[in-house]
Amino acid sequence: MRTVTETYGDRGRTWLLELPTLLLDIARRNGLSLAPPFPNLTYNYVAPAIMADGTEAVLKVCVPNPEFNSEISALTHFNGVGSVSLLHADASSGLLLLERLIPGEPLTIMALGDDASDDKATSIACNVIRSLTRKLPPTSPFRTTADLAQGFLRLRSRFGGGVGPFPRDLVDLAERVWEELEATAQDAVLLHGDLHHDNIIYCQPRGAWLAIDPKGYIGDPGFETGALLRNLWRDRCEVAEPEKRLNRRLDKMSDELNIARSRIQQWGFCQAMLSVWWSYEDGDPDWASGLDIAAMISAC
Repeated sequence: MRTVTETYGDRGRTWLLELPTLLLDIARRNGLSLAPPFPNLTYNYVAPAIMADGTEAVLKVCVPNPEFNSEISALTHFNGVGSVSLLHADASSGLLLLERLIPGEPLTIMALGDDASDDKATSIACNVIRSLTRKLPPTSPFRTTADLAQGFLRLRSRFGGGVGPFPRDLVDLAERVWEELEATAQDAVLLHGDLHHDNIIYCQPRGAWLAIDPKGYIGDPGFETGALLRNLWRDRCEVAEPEKRLNRRLDKMSDELNIARSRIQQWGFCQAMLSVWWSYEDGDPDWASGLDIAAMISAC
């Protein structure tokens, strides 16, 4: 969980030191039996749990932060429709208790198959998007997608108004198109905000594919499709013609969601560029690999 200290500094180090005691206290107060954590943890501690009544659940614990609070709010508003169900939350302790999705298979596995399998995965993702789409709650605690564009402002600030190691044409285009997309949005809805294939999980007891880990943003419905395009990095290792796959996804999402293909393509490109900047900002040594995805989406 090195990312915890990189993100939160001394507060993160303190949290990691206190985590064993915190977990014991959480288990005692909530009547939980905890199993060893899931592998490959990053920002959060996530582990299977058994509740006092025998119900299987998942415990998620993190350093309390605004993004975590937004996740709680989004899960509350989704109310288990199209998403994992929220069983209990304590924002001050950074605690979520969630429905256990069994067998917990991510949509990524299907998307890494042949074209027909990827088409099926795209249709499933579109169905999840339709299930999640919500009108604005009366009192909205959520950030907007326009707020995310501040990432480009930070990029410019880092390099004195320039673009540093990033391709100027792609940065200029992403900034301009993002602004145009925000200005021409016809509606504003509650969005998951990071609906890539790993965040769509199959739940056998419900017979449904469900979203996990929502960010919770308010914005244009087309924004939701972006993660399904930029989440192509694994596919490039398995698919001979990634450009073809991108175009198939674009066509299918446009048809099934009744959103203009160009709008989906533009959101995917802009988000891909912003994701590259976030990787650079977070010190990821492999940040530049995302530029291939952004350029590929731009050319679709």
